[in-house]
Amino acid sequence: MPSMRIAFVQGRPLFGRTEENLERGLALAATVDADLVVMPELWSTGYVFSSHEELAALAEDPRKGATAQALTWAAKREKRHYICGFAEAARGGRVYNSAMLVGPSGVKSVYRKLHLFEREQEWFEPGDIPLAVEKVGPARVGMLICFDWRFPETARALALMGADVIAHPSNLVYPNAQEAMRVRGLENRVYVVTANRTGTETRPGGTVPFTGRSQIVSPAGEVILRAKKSEEVALAEDCDLSRSRDKALSGITHLFDNRRPQFYGVVTAKTRTRKRAARA
Repeated sequence: MPSMRIAFVQGRPLFGRTEENLERGLALAATVDADLVVMPELWSTGYVFSSHEELAALAEDPRKGATAQALTWAAKREKRHYICGFAEAARGGRVYNSAMLVGPSGVKSVYRKLHLFEREQEWFEPGDIPLAVEKVGPARVGMLICFDWRFPETARALALMGADVIAHPSNLVYPNAQEAMRVRGLENRVYVVTANRTGTETRPGGTVPFTGRSQIVSPAGEVILRAKKSEEVALAEDCDLSRSRDKALSGITHLFDNRRPQFYGVVTAKTRTRKRAARA
């Protein structure tokens, strides 16, 4: 029976203090035994940016930056994998809100957030890398970031690619987002791990409160582990991967075999959907 022990880290990063944030996050992670540890969105930098110059100064090379180096060192020492949010510096001065998957041999993959929220649209480029699933030990893991939760197509795409686990680094502000991620787990029969941050960040760029309540959701949509709103903590749970690979709802009803994609074209017809909404 394939299984994986998965953890999330929940805490409050200090804006602009990359080394301190990484040290604190890894210290929390060290308190739990896990094969995969998921840390929040933009953990290295903090969230509320005030200028493009500030963002450029904090953005990192996805392979050689401070986050990649710290997580590679920890993964090698602890013989496990990490997923963590960071600001990614790319060619041409572009910056992405990204998450990296890191193992003992280094960075395995990077995901760039597809759906930017509010003022993120001022600072970051929208993601341009296709959704993907990576092998992590016995598990197949896909990544989403925070506001991607509003777009169920992303989780469904990862599930159709064979994901057992969806890792969801977040800086959530909507109080119902955690409940929505229960639905993402239920409707796709996958584990969903949301690593959220806590506290309120107040800077010249604005004031943003965060909701905490990081969680692990089962393929049945059950919350099997959840942190409190304000605590800084790492928590872990054993996940039976056979549950996420069994898509049978009953003896004769299979979740994915019963899909009718020939009728779902409107989901990807972005322009036509907007016109219909305007006419309505």
